[in-house]
Amino acid sequence: MDTPTSDSGTGTVLGARDHARAQAASAAAAAMTTQPTIPASTATDLPPGVEASSVVWDETLALGGYASRVIRRGTHLQLTDVDGDTNVNLVLHHAARPIERLNVADTVKLQWNAYLGAGALLLSDMGRVLCSILPDSTGALDLLCGASTRRAVAERYGGSGNHSPTPSGRDRLLLGLAKHGLTRRDLPPSANLFRSVRVDADGGLALTPSGPPGAHLTLRAELDVLVTVAVTPHPLDERPAYTGGEVRLTGWSGAAAGPDHPARTASPEAQRAFENTDDVLLTLSSSGAASGAVAP
Repeated sequence: MDTPTSDSGTGTVLGARDHARAQAASAAAAAMTTQPTIPASTATDLPPGVEASSVVWDETLALGGYASRVIRRGTHLQLTDVDGDTNVNLVLHHAARPIERLNVADTVKLQWNAYLGAGALLLSDMGRVLCSILPDSTGALDLLCGASTRRAVAERYGGSGNHSPTPSGRDRLLLGLAKHGLTRRDLPPSANLFRSVRVDADGGLALTPSGPPGAHLTLRAELDVLVTVAVTPHPLDERPAYTGGEVRLTGWSGAAAGPDHPARTASPEAQRAFENTDDVLLTLSSSGAASGAVAP
């Protein structure tokens, strides 16, 4: 039998194959917006104390990148602002019941604070704790502005859409949700990580500077959670160019907040939110859908 050979161009299967392989090794590949570590257990340069064998997700997203993944209860997910200039849109869904999702308004209201950060809880629209933000986190959090829209991005940068070089935050988040069978109606207002917004005395919104490089936020899943993120400029970013740095996501197996954990007793509202979480876990446990370890 003759050995198959390719000709130039993409007019044949073999030609298309060679073209694709060449592209994978080209500068275009270097500009990819997502770089997952596969398998995750081979990830290096991990947070202190994290064993490589416990890593379940390691991925770096450049500007315009997006990702979505279900993480189990107790998983710790650290997001690191690599360059000190990123803005990460974040939405969360209860993986067992995706109709339940992050509610930024209730998250602010039930914690009596619009400027949340380390030690705060990210709450669902059913009053449950989806994730805790660990106290050693150093990154900022904006719960006021949400993700950019296609129209606003097009007006600012001259074009938008998922096939353009300037996608909006909402379009990127929708792509992530679509991989899990969710649609536009399932997209709630997002949080912005690594940027902070302050309300002026006249009611205006002011975006604070980002950074420093290496700032991180570590989320601990208190339920099985679908995490969806996108890296796009903050809606209040006034720089003329579509600009932003990389974020690294590193997730590892861990334990959720146990019955006596300080996160539960930080306030009456936190205690109630965890009680609501425990209640649904009992229901899921009886149906065999609960998972994850628990810390004291």
